[in-house]
Amino acid sequence: MVTTTQSGSAAIVEAIALTKVFKDFWMRTKARAVDHVDFEIHPHEIFGLLGPNGSGKSTIIKMMLGLLNKTSGRLTVFGKNPSDVAVKKYIGFLPEESYLYRFLTARETLEYYGKLFGIDRRTRRRRTDELLEMVGLTQVAHRPIGEYSKGMTRRIGIAQALINDPEFLILDEPTSGLDPIGTRQVKDLLLDLKRRGKTILLSSHLLADVEDVCDRLVMLYGGRIQAQGTADELLSDTRRTVITTDRLDADTISRIEQVVSERTGTGIERVDAPRQRLEDLFLEIVENARREQLETSGAVHGGVTAAFLRDGDAGEGEGLIESLMQDRPEPTKATARKPETPEKDEPSEEVLAELLEEEPEPATKPAAKSRPAPAEPKTPEDVDQSVIDTLLEDDTDRPGGS
Repeated sequence: MVTTTQSGSAAIVEAIALTKVFKDFWMRTKARAVDHVDFEIHPHEIFGLLGPNGSGKSTIIKMMLGLLNKTSGRLTVFGKNPSDVAVKKYIGFLPEESYLYRFLTARETLEYYGKLFGIDRRTRRRRTDELLEMVGLTQVAHRPIGEYSKGMTRRIGIAQALINDPEFLILDEPTSGLDPIGTRQVKDLLLDLKRRGKTILLSSHLLADVEDVCDRLVMLYGGRIQAQGTADELLSDTRRTVITTDRLDADTISRIEQVVSERTGTGIERVDAPRQRLEDLFLEIVENARREQLETSGAVHGGVTAAFLRDGDAGEGEGLIESLMQDRPEPTKATARKPETPEKDEPSEEVLAELLEEEPEPATKPAAKSRPAPAEPKTPEDVDQSVIDTLLEDDTDRPGGS
């Protein structure tokens, strides 16, 4: 049975009283990693899974993937048991540590995982190019993964998780090891995927990242849910009020404080000037350096979201036509190349002249191979007179001859 949410759509993930207990060889309880957890992940949302180390986040993710069996409770993914192989092709997964083949290049890695999902060769190559451009690894795509830094490894790991265009994306610490540029890019990517209709589970220790992108979140501690709800519900401070205006002079602030004191009996706690976020300042400095065309030897800022992730199946036909047009040779280049290189079957003028000079006389050629030249009419000077005399003598000796 598929559970439906309040909006009437089927829940992507449903957990009811989910429990996981690890036991030793003697079946004694070692740890209760997950203890009666209830939550749902709705379609087309970014769901945050938060908690300190050992709170049960990774255990829940492994049970969703079918890597661990639950001890008790209920857990479904797309309405089916997580161990059902049929749901695997709809899931993309980035583990906390990227376990990739260190001797394969980035391009070979994406080709390998694309083959595992049964993606055809042309689509696989197009998606590989788009993902490498998106995560900023095009210029180092020929280098083995073993030579990558941690941040570059996380980038190729994100690309690997997206190669099959998944409906449900599970990311465990996706921004770990990334610089602020890569972190901002991952957050922008998650928001783009959400707008396209993807469902995303985000587990991270960086609370600022979760706050920026998550619609709903769950906070775990000791294997139990301590708080859950939307970001606004959990983060709203109902005890204070923030008023944002243009820059005020001291006289105006004094009058406002007087009014507040008369109405509430307390004054203004603090007056501060707006402060820029460190992330925004860092990105501004890097963008200015990029405008000055300063080079970097590491991963670069990636491009836009891959076309197949933005357009889905609608972009498959356009990508095929585009690739066919690119593979088609231009006739102008072929035409321009012809005069430069003579054909192999056409000998040059020098070779022809040499062959004509060495050609033997017609008289020595075999009769079968050469056609005899037509005989020219002989002139009277060319006739042998002795032959004529012999014929005349023979004619005189005959009986009745004159």
